[in-house]
Order: sequence, then C-alpha cells, then structure tokens
Amino acid sequence: MFHSFFPKPKLFFTSGALWSIICIIVWYTVGPQLGAAVGLPPLAPGEKPPIGLAYFFTPDNLWFYLYFTIFVAIFGGAWKIIARDHPWVNWSIWGSAFIIFIAYFAVQASVALNNWRGPFFDLLQDALAGKPGITTTQFYTLQLRFLEIGFVGVTLNVVTAFFTNHYVFRWRTAMNDFYMSKWDKLRHIEGASQRVQEDTMRFANILEGLGVTLINSVMTLVVFLPLLFNMSQHVADLPIIGAVPHALFWLAIAWSLFGTALLALAGIKLPGLNFKNQRVEAAYRKELVYGEDHADRAQPVTVRELFGNVRRNYFRMYWHYLYFNIARYSYGQLDAIFLNFILIPTFVAGKITMGIWQQIATAFGEVSNSFQYLVNYWSTIIELLSIHKRLKAFEAAISDEPLPDIDQRYLERGAAEDAQPA
Repeated sequence: MFHSFFPKPKLFFTSGALWSIICIIVWYTVGPQLGAAVGLPPLAPGEKPPIGLAYFFTPDNLWFYLYFTIFVAIFGGAWKIIARDHPWVNWSIWGSAFIIFIAYFAVQASVALNNWRGPFFDLLQDALAGKPGITTTQFYTLQLRFLEIGFVGVTLNVVTAFFTNHYVFRWRTAMNDFYMSKWDKLRHIEGASQRVQEDTMRFANILEGLGVTLINSVMTLVVFLPLLFNMSQHVADLPIIGAVPHALFWLAIAWSLFGTALLALAGIKLPGLNFKNQRVEAAYRKELVYGEDHADRAQPVTVRELFGNVRRNYFRMYWHYLYFNIARYSYGQLDAIFLNFILIPTFVAGKITMGIWQQIATAFGEVSNSFQYLVNYWSTIIELLSIHKRLKAFEAAISDEPLPDIDQRYLERGAAEDAQPA
C-alpha cells in the first residue's frame, strides 16, 4: 500500500514528521528575525493585517512562501538522491509537498476571512445601534474584500480537488502495478480480484478525503492555535472555574481531546467488525459466483449458512453502532453550545464586541474541529482501517508470511478447486 508509492515509507514518513517539527520550531522562534533579515519583516506590534486579497501578499506571508520552498527543496532533494530509482518518487515527494502547501494556503484563506469578520461585525453592530457616521460605502467595501477572499478560496478548492484526484489515482496505479506483478502468489487468496480492483480503489478514494482533511487539520492547528492563544486575553473569567490565563486555548484542547477519547473508546470494536463484515460478504458473493458456473455450488443450505454469517455480523455492528452514535451525537449537541456557555460571563460583563466574538468563535471552532479529527471522521476511518486490514493480509502472501486463519482456509479451498479437472 505504501512502499509501492513512497520510497522507504517508514523512514520517509518519520523523517518528514521530524523535518516538519524542525520547520515549525524554527519558524516560531527565529523565523521573524530571518524574514526581517531578507527584507520581509512581520507586522509591527499592534499593526492590523490588511483585509482582503492584500493579506496574502504581506511581507510575512511572502517570507513564509519562500521559507517553505527552501525547506521542501532541502528535504525533497535529499530524498531524490536516496530514492533515485523509485518510479513514483516525483509524485510522492513533490506531490505531497504541493498538497501540504495548498492546505496551508487554504488555512490562510480562513485566517483572512476571520480578519474580515472583526471589522464587518463591529460595523454591523454600530449600524444596528444607530451610531452616526456609518455609510453604505463602508459596507460595500467590506463586501468587496469578502469577494476577494472568496475568489481565493474557490481557486484553492478547484486546484486541490483536481490535483489530489490525480495524486491519489497515481497512488492507486502504483498499488495496482505492484499487486499485479505478484499475481502468481496472490491469485488463490479469497477475493484476490476484489482486493486488487475494489479495495485499492476504495483505499485511494477514502484516503483522498481523509488525507487532505488531516493535512488541513494540522495546518489549521499550526496557524490558529497562536491566534486563539492571543484572543484568550479577551476572556478573563470562566463559569465555575473563574480566572484562567489563556482559557480559550486550553479549553479548546481539553474539550477536543475529551471528545476524541470518548469516540475512540466507544468505537473501539467497530474496525474489527467492519473488517469481518467485508469477509463474510466476500465469502457469500464468491459462493454465488461459483454457483453461476457450477450446478453443485450455491446450494440452499450453503447459501443459507453464508448469509446467516452476514446477518449475524450486521446485527452485531448495529448494536455497537447504537452506543457509538449515542456518544457521537450527544457530544456533538454539547459541542454546539460549549463555547457560548463558556463566554456567558464575558457577554454579561460586556468585555467583547460582536466582531471580536465572531473572531473568537471562528478561531475556537477551527482549533476544536482540527483536534476533533477522529470525532468527525471516525466512521470513515473505521472503513479505511478495515480495508487496510484486508490489504495487509493480502500482502502477507507476497512476503511469504502466514496468512490469517480465514484467508488460509480460502487459499486451501481455492487450491483444491484448481486441482479438480475441468
């Protein structure tokens, strides 16, 4: 699944993670000083970023684009030397880097939109309060800035969808080519054709959505956590607890980790059940396929037993999904009111404007949703894990490793059928 597309995947991903951490640490420690040294300094203390398209071309953002390019060139250049003979090295290295960059740029579009919310909703609050000096020109100008940000967002969505489609299909191509090159070892395994055709397709399609979302979540945390840390200065007191320094920052992390742990615990059995479900479905389907060509196959007793296995596994899944959904939807309902509940003392004290509230709500929501990646996509992750299990069992035959018992039984049955005269 991975070594067909990525060079030395364990080392590649480990080195990529370590290199990313180094890049982030350097950026948040000496990054501003380095930017100032090359003539691209950060905003001065108290200076507000421009609103609209101009935000993407501020000196500090231009410095980040250059910074990112330099660090990616170093990492990619080293791996080009290490894995010069790998057939997919360009897509796996440079393609991955491009996806990470456009994910970061998409997060920057969210930051630009959040910068727009402050002045717009403050202006709206003043207009509704009947304050003098509010003009239609001010509103139209801010709407134009909103359209500029929206145009960037649309462009990013189109580019992301188009490029990731090609990227993931090439990953699927790499898996397909690898499995077909080992077909002699794989052809007798239960559902071999399905695993090569359908499972690789589903693996690629699910990974496309989950992978891009995961990268967006990480980039969102990198960008919005510092913003939320600074915005916490507006919230001095919390219900029951009282004063907590940088309260929103710590609450977003704690609340999201609680939800993630809750859903992971509630859904711990689901990947295995989904995996078993694919197997009992495959066994039932395979017997029906044999019944199309052989009169002695797909007999009522055999089919009834195989479908009974399907039925039992589905009913077991329905039970486990019952309490999983209770936990998921209950947490989602509480999550909808959590921030406003926390901000009630701040609202009553009149310490924030509508614009600041909108910015806090956006930053808190972005951080919370990013930390709740497992919460939001647990059902899809379960499906991906079950497919991963099937493909891992599939690849065991390539490495001459022992197959799971159920695969071993089908392998022996397939060999016996091939030995029978036509």
